[in-house]
Amino acid sequence: MRIGIDLGGTKIEALAMDDTGGSLASRRVPSPRDDYDATLRAIAELVAFLEADTGCRANVGVGIPGAISPATGLVKNANSTWLIGRPLDKDLAAVLGRPVRLANDANCFALSEATDGAASGRSVVFGVILGTGVGGGLVVDGRILTGRHAIAGEWGHNPLPWPSDEERPGAACYCGKRGCIETFLSGPGLSRQHAEASGQVASAKEIAQQARAGDRPARQSLDAYIARLARSLAVVVNIADPDAIVLGGGLSQIAELYEGVAAALPEWVFSDRADTPILPPRHGDASGVRGAAWLWPSSGRGVEQALG
Repeated sequence: MRIGIDLGGTKIEALAMDDTGGSLASRRVPSPRDDYDATLRAIAELVAFLEADTGCRANVGVGIPGAISPATGLVKNANSTWLIGRPLDKDLAAVLGRPVRLANDANCFALSEATDGAASGRSVVFGVILGTGVGGGLVVDGRILTGRHAIAGEWGHNPLPWPSDEERPGAACYCGKRGCIETFLSGPGLSRQHAEASGQVASAKEIAQQARAGDRPARQSLDAYIARLARSLAVVVNIADPDAIVLGGGLSQIAELYEGVAAALPEWVFSDRADTPILPPRHGDASGVRGAAWLWPSSGRGVEQALG
């Protein structure tokens, strides 16, 4: 048995999973926002609950909205700001009395979909998060590629590729730059672009619905989004050449993205053909917590044992 923890800004989800990926027990609680010590206690209580429910002491993996800096050993780049600058892996290991594996939540999503999800059996998998932010994770032969600075897959904070004059210099990003992919391809980014072009205020989901209903401004905004997503993913293909790309996050539910991006990719990919599969996630919102559990592979040594 392994336990996955998805530590989000609004909720903490926990899942006990067996060696085949089957769910044994799960629980979800609100995140104690702005309270680091309460966050540690909440995770410890979730682990204790699942272990009592299943009768097993298990390996624990945690997906976080950030990363552990290789330079300092502290959390960085987390939108759950109360985690920043904290030795979360060490503190959790102390609280739980065992080693704990941590990974970025986008990496956990990619690992889940590469292990037993939409891209199962593929060697190189790029998992994309399209939501309130834009992130990604790269999995090679079943292992997360973290990188020297623990930022592998952070494609959202590169500039939008091949921008038109109308797209320059782009909106300001919270990272301090302008024109980041995230400012165009996040849900708020799509809404902002649509409002600027049409004067209409709508969510990403509403824009997609209006486009299907024949609304011309919405269709134009959705087409522009698809073109930008294709350009942005073409750079990933040109660098990593993945065997599959799996889309996650709220915007992955827009069905038009899959056929549209696949059709637009060849124009931008440096190859005589570009047929990279663009796939919806098999596990949906559960991929984050499942990927955290898979941080302990079936062959990994850990602390799993029956509770007496």
